[in-house]
Amino acid sequence: MSEGEAPPSEEARKKLFRLRWDATLRPVSGVWAARRRLGDAMRRVIERLITSDAPETELSLAADRLDEYADRLSTHPQRERYLGFAEAAIADLEEGVLPDGSGHFDFSPLIGRSNPLAPPIEMHSDEDGTVFGRVRFGSAYEGPPGCVHGGYIAAAFDEVLGCAETFSGNPGMTGTLTVRYRTPTPLHTDVTFRAKIERIEGRKIFVAGTLHAGDVLCAESEGIFISSKPGAYARLLEQREGRQPGSG
Repeated sequence: MSEGEAPPSEEARKKLFRLRWDATLRPVSGVWAARRRLGDAMRRVIERLITSDAPETELSLAADRLDEYADRLSTHPQRERYLGFAEAAIADLEEGVLPDGSGHFDFSPLIGRSNPLAPPIEMHSDEDGTVFGRVRFGSAYEGPPGCVHGGYIAAAFDEVLGCAETFSGNPGMTGTLTVRYRTPTPLHTDVTFRAKIERIEGRKIFVAGTLHAGDVLCAESEGIFISSKPGAYARLLEQREGRQPGSG
């Protein structure tokens, strides 16, 4: 925002945040398409590694190839700018914007298409502020036999509820998160998260959500998010710089 320019209205901020989240589903090209392709390939490797009963020689060969490629990637410059936010709930409206004007949370451990650790959850919202997250958890997320580990469910709720709270226009970070597990969540099954703001009290934003596998209620969650104070985001960016590999 230029000096002297009025800050965006609350409604404008809500619209911008919704556009940013929905932008994660848009097609990309160039380096971002290549990042997502590599992320998808690495997810396939993770799935195959978890489920494969390959012999020692095959596993050793794969490890050698991956070590070689990791070394090759290390020869390139390290990404410094905080682009493609890892957590959209604290995404600033002026930073991390790709050339097309939309924020891509491609490095998120939960929704990031460029992050092989992410399932990833596909997020979208409707006009009344309800957020939907659709995902199919693979073998790497297994807890009880054939079911998703409860810790990943909690993390997914944190992300989905965090998306919903940004539509308050004054988002922040998680204060508390409560999860009630109703029935085991199946692996390799399309499941849907839903979340919406219930009320706002000062800086506290109360959000509730559910997780369903088809018509079966698997879990429910409530979260209280605390709107960030002015300057909090800038301080996090400054601290982040000192934690990067090779910065010390």
